[in-house]
Formats: sequence, structure tokens, C-alpha cells
Amino acid sequence: MSRRLRSVALGAALVLAPVTPAWLVLAATPAIAVEPGEELADPALEARARALSAGLRCLVCQNQSIDDSDAALAKDLRLLVRERLAAGDSDREVIDYLVSRYGEFVLLNPRLHWTTLALWGAPVVLLLAGGLFAVATVRRRAAEARNPALTAEEEKAVDAVLKERGL
Repeated sequence: MSRRLRSVALGAALVLAPVTPAWLVLAATPAIAVEPGEELADPALEARARALSAGLRCLVCQNQSIDDSDAALAKDLRLLVRERLAAGDSDREVIDYLVSRYGEFVLLNPRLHWTTLALWGAPVVLLLAGGLFAVATVRRRAAEARNPALTAEEEKAVDAVLKERGL
């Protein structure tokens, strides 16, 4: 490593050192929107509710779980999850109830089903297509490097030789 690069890296580390720990703490802390009045008295049921809520999409925010969202609908869904758990439903029954009511979109991680097969398969297909394209491009470029195209002067010389031989 060059002396200049080391000094730049050291300078950046010294400038960022005071900021980094606070940033890491803020980034690692989840933004949980569950209000104290929503929590269940039973810690085991509350843990199940939190686990379920983390996998359910806020239908207003769309890229947040209902556990992280402050939207009114997310609060209603959190309360519904806790109500169903308190009534004795299993985790699967709660999820199935919400899916029957709001559709698969309510799940942050959709289930593997024939209707979601394209959603799960598209990344694999795109990755394979990209790999095949890369291999084809490398092979084409290698072939072009082995057989370079003729210049205009070389083409004239070849044409002249072919005319001499009557071809």
C-alpha cells in the first residue's frame, strides 16, 4: 500500500471514528412501532405476536412490517394478530386468516405456491441467462481476437490474388 493511500485511509478512519459507533447503534436498532397498550400480558404470546408481525407487510407502507409501521392499518393488524393468538389460534391459523382476508401480499416473504412460482423462479432464470450471456460474450471476443478482421488494404490484396487465380 502506498504511503499516500495509507495516510488517506488513516485520515478517513480518524474522521469517521467518532460517528461510526453511533451510526452502528442506530442502524442495528429496529424501529418498532408497537405501543405499550398493544402488548399482551403473556410474554410467550407477545413473543409469538412479534415474530408473526415481523413477517407481515404493512399494506399502507408496503415495504415495512406491521411491527415497524406507524400506520393505523398496521396497528389494526397488530391488534388482530394479538386477538387471534389470545383466542388460541396457532401461528399458521393466524397467517392463513390474514392471507384469506388480505391476500398473499400481506406476507413479506410469499409462500412457495404454483401462483408464486414465477416470483421465486425469476431470479434463478435471470441469473442463468446472465451467465449464459457472459459466457457467450467471452467466447465471441476470444474468437474475434484469434481471427482479427482484415484491413481495407488486406482485402484489396486478397481480391487481387483471387482475380489472378480466376476465383
